[in-house]
Amino acid sequence: QLQPVESGGGLVQPGGSLTLSCAASGFTLDDYVIGWFRQAPGKEREGVSCIDSSAGRTKYAESVKGRFTISVNNDENTVYLQMNSLKAEDTAVYYCAAERLRAYYSTTCLWWGYDYWGQGTQVTVSS
Repeated sequence: QLQPVESGGGLVQPGGSLTLSCAASGFTLDDYVIGWFRQAPGKEREGVSCIDSSAGRTKYAESVKGRFTISVNNDENTVYLQMNSLKAEDTAVYYCAAERLRAYYSTTCLWWGYDYWGQGTQVTVSS
């Protein structure tokens, strides 16, 4: 069974920080491209950050570049998304997803390129 499991969402004030975790259940995450995506009400799903750990490659959306950092802890088989300087527009449900073949759409952090999805975790940035 292959199932990403994300956690760590919650309520944070603007300018604050939050770290999301994506645990790779039933698979070794280093064999996959892993992506963080988000979807806010009324907006399309957005690729936040994606990582191909074995290739040492990462991608970030322009809207989060310099504020968010994706990383992998292979010992824990977990991918993290550290979110700093959070803004109200970062409010969304955040999803972790995985793709095995390292195809074009996954490595370029496009959501339709991913096969396996977690259930999502809510991030709310508000005063």
